[in-house]
Amino acid sequence: ANENDITPIKSVLESTIIFEDDALLIIDKPAGFAVHGGSGVSRGVIEQMRAERPKAKFLELVHRLDRETSGVLMLAKKRVALVALHEMIRNNLTDKRYLMLVAGEWPEQKKRVKLDLQKYVLPNGERRVNVVLDKSKDKYDQAQHSETIFYLKQAFVGFSLLEAQLITGRTHQLRVQLAHLGFPILGDDKYGDFANNKSLQKKGLKRMFLHSAETKLRHPVSGVQLQLIAPLPAELAKFLKTLTVKS
Repeated sequence: ANENDITPIKSVLESTIIFEDDALLIIDKPAGFAVHGGSGVSRGVIEQMRAERPKAKFLELVHRLDRETSGVLMLAKKRVALVALHEMIRNNLTDKRYLMLVAGEWPEQKKRVKLDLQKYVLPNGERRVNVVLDKSKDKYDQAQHSETIFYLKQAFVGFSLLEAQLITGRTHQLRVQLAHLGFPILGDDKYGDFANNKSLQKKGLKRMFLHSAETKLRHPVSGVQLQLIAPLPAELAKFLKTLTVKS
């Protein structure tokens, strides 16, 4: 087949673009969309984007978001931008904010959480992360320091809307830290409260309430300050309205 025979693929992600120039492509990733194909997912965000942009010479994910998480996801259209962004992330020069709704009434306005995390694999091949408390164990060598600053955005009866500022970006960091503290993210199918998740589904929360809401950083090529915002998805905003605000 010659090139002209290629049927253009149906655009799924074009409407989710928040920002684009010749170096960057930033999308508001829908919940339930894996960033990478594999493990039962034929096409993730990166494969889909490449299929939608067959002429793009370079397109790479800058970082990951869990499949169930929505919000700001950065892709690089130039290698120089990818390298620069990785350097910025390593040196904590990006300000990433997430919104999450947790079970329980969060007591503090601001809390800095530092925990050591380690990855492990379940017998079925699924990746999981846990908190390492015993520093004397050999396993501790593989542990990674994780750090987040949590802010209380809105107190509800029995629930709390939090904003998290990532200091490190470990796998499942927010989900594991919050579950460990006894404030699991609602709808989290790996670390959450399963009985609670089930009852919340009946009340209309069909997904994990975790959203990458805002990323601030300098443009990796031009140095211009960028503020990338992904509004809270309608289904999450709607669920918040069903809760009772704590007076």
